[in-house]
Amino acid sequence: MEETIKQDKSKSHKEFEKLLSEDLGKRKFEEGEITTGTVEEIGKKFVFIDLGLKSSGTIPIEEFKLTKEKIEVGTKIDVLLERIENKNGEIVISREKARRAKSWKKMEKAFENKEEVKGIIISKCKGGFVVNVDSCLCFLPASQLDLRPLKNFDHLMKVPQTFECVKLDKRRGNIVLSRRAVIERIRDKDKNKIISKLKEGDVVQGLVKNLTDWGAFIDLNGVDALLHITDISWSRINKPSELLSLGQTIKVKITKIEPVKLKISVSVKHLTEDPYTKIINKYEIGKKYPVIVTKIQDYGCFAKLEDGLEGLIHQSELSWTKKNIHPGKILSPSQKIEVELIEKDVEKRRLSLSYKNTLVNPWKKFTQDYKKGDKLSGTVKNITDYGLFISIKDTELDGLVHYKDLSWSEKETELEKYNKNQQVECVILEIQPENEKIRLGVKQLADDPFEFFMDKKLSNTVTAVVHSSSQNGIYVNVGKKNLSILIKKNQLAKEVENQRPSRFVKGDKIDALITELDKDKRKVVLSIKALEDAQTKEAVKKYGSKDSGGVLGEILGPLMKNKKDKKK
Repeated sequence: MEETIKQDKSKSHKEFEKLLSEDLGKRKFEEGEITTGTVEEIGKKFVFIDLGLKSSGTIPIEEFKLTKEKIEVGTKIDVLLERIENKNGEIVISREKARRAKSWKKMEKAFENKEEVKGIIISKCKGGFVVNVDSCLCFLPASQLDLRPLKNFDHLMKVPQTFECVKLDKRRGNIVLSRRAVIERIRDKDKNKIISKLKEGDVVQGLVKNLTDWGAFIDLNGVDALLHITDISWSRINKPSELLSLGQTIKVKITKIEPVKLKISVSVKHLTEDPYTKIINKYEIGKKYPVIVTKIQDYGCFAKLEDGLEGLIHQSELSWTKKNIHPGKILSPSQKIEVELIEKDVEKRRLSLSYKNTLVNPWKKFTQDYKKGDKLSGTVKNITDYGLFISIKDTELDGLVHYKDLSWSEKETELEKYNKNQQVECVILEIQPENEKIRLGVKQLADDPFEFFMDKKLSNTVTAVVHSSSQNGIYVNVGKKNLSILIKKNQLAKEVENQRPSRFVKGDKIDALITELDKDKRKVVLSIKALEDAQTKEAVKKYGSKDSGGVLGEILGPLMKNKKDKKK
């Protein structure tokens, strides 16, 4: 009997499973899809939803309280089927995720069709804000909040706003919104209407909305127009704030309209006739005129001849002598000076002025007051490797004394004898006003010691006084001006053992033969050895020959003795 009952139960269970599977097979339930269910019971913690499956799904009642959604038994709602059966055999569903999925599809459609969506900014995050669009959390970059950066944005928080979806990444689940794009679209739409009523050449009234260093923005009934600094006045100004102020109402002329870029350029100066064309013919090249310095630049100064007419004094036209000095160290703004007009270009509206041409040319005056060979005094201004720069007394000019012109010795070491601000006497060697150069000399104040050799010839014998000795030879002074000459060691004596510089003492008088003389290059070479050779040849020639068998010492002995007696 028990076996019969078990068999009947087994058959009925299998039949039930078959019918259930057939019923479920007809219903298409897929995990991750949205399906419709009916509220069958509302408990204290959960709401039970009937989906037509073998059991009911549950949703925490808090999800409905947060969204303030009103439900009652029998209400149809959409839910997301997460799992048909979990490990406990329960159905897992979510009302919140269903709303998010619907919102995502809505955002995809809005992104594809570039439609606007409504949302609420709920909080601030790194780099921007979090926006809730139908339970779908999106990112709003700070740069896309408004047309201009806002210091205070509290008035926009938790208030319904309109946004545009500018980026959507389904794989990462990221949505980027822009409130600025919506505002720009509205602004441009209104702007197009205003611009369509304007045309180039119109004279309209506007309000100074903003000032910058390079111009001003003018509000023309809701449209911003640019007034560049060069279009404010015919004369040059440093800043727009010199003539304009915020909130000021001014008349402007529309000079350019760019409908595509929605840009308008306006001008104030074009409301009046260009004074340049009227007054430029009054001024002639080569004449001098009074001006007022208006602006200092690194490359020169701008000066105003009269209202609407300015010219440039280039840096090279500021001073005859100061070449690389900053213009601000010569002239200053508002300074009244006199200039010479040296060039005018009517087409380019350019005037070139010269300040230095109204001053005394120091080069012209110097050539009138001085000539080559004149003596003058000055102060050492600078010391270089190749010479001294001298500030010439009672002038603005500098002259150069090359180190070879400091002393007749022509040694670079002569530079070490001079210091800055030291007073020196010089002779003018050369004046080149066209190249702005003056060459001076110090050694020319003294007689040239080389004059001693001007009437001498090769093989002449000269008497010298030993000044000092070194490893290379001895230094001797020749002539009244004591020209110092080095006699090399190998030229000190005929015999090698006698070529010792130590043999000679300061003050010794010696005779030497001129072996090399170049008067143009001021070069002379002396040799004691050559003199001994010459004396030997002369003695041999006079007293005998080497072939006679005579001893050279016996022949020269009396001769050398007589010579020493004469010197004593």
